[in-house]
Amino acid sequence: MMKLKVYNCCLLLMILILGSSCHALKSVFVNNNSPASNRASRNKEVKFLENIEVKPGTVVTSKHKTSTGKKLQNKYKYSDKITTNMDEVNWLQFKYSIVADVELETLNNIPLLKKMDEWYGTRYCIGGESKECVDCSGFTGNIYRDLFNFSLPRTAQDQFGICDRIDVDNLQEGDLVFFHTSGRNVSHVGIFLANNKFVHSSTTEGVTISDLNDNYWQQRFISGGRVKKGS
Repeated sequence: MMKLKVYNCCLLLMILILGSSCHALKSVFVNNNSPASNRASRNKEVKFLENIEVKPGTVVTSKHKTSTGKKLQNKYKYSDKITTNMDEVNWLQFKYSIVADVELETLNNIPLLKKMDEWYGTRYCIGGESKECVDCSGFTGNIYRDLFNFSLPRTAQDQFGICDRIDVDNLQEGDLVFFHTSGRNVSHVGIFLANNKFVHSSTTEGVTISDLNDNYWQQRFISGGRVKKGS
């Protein structure tokens, strides 16, 4: 009888131990497979590079986020139209400061910029004096007549003849610049702007802006010219 009681006590103790163990195992199993546990595990294991953002269709660093604003347009197009006089002034200065590679503030002769802009791109032709086609002295003659109310002689050589010689370092906006492009005599003329840039009617590009420091023009430069007083 005593043996039976001991056996029953042992059996009851084993049942209690097994029940407790099953509960613990169940708890571990459930916790390890719960959605929260899975998310935590994934978050711990998957690492993203620092400062990287992922958006639909793009991957960018947080330091260079994709802009949500409108894309900036390239604004320096010769065909753009201006609506107000003030806009036109600012626009011409901005446009030609880029074309001529000079500080915007240095281009303050607005009438010259306006007149130059009217002619810019006109094709070259020998003897031409209109916006259909124009040669170098025809171009400078038109600018001086319309801008300064002054009639220059028709040829580059004759225009050179009525000017005081100006060293390249003392050139001012609106001065003439003279070259020999055939032989040693004056055969080409343009109008100085700033920063060694000048506007002229080129045989290859029509009315355009060039640089006195370019090898071609540097080798052919004769002198700057400023119309003599009383001419």
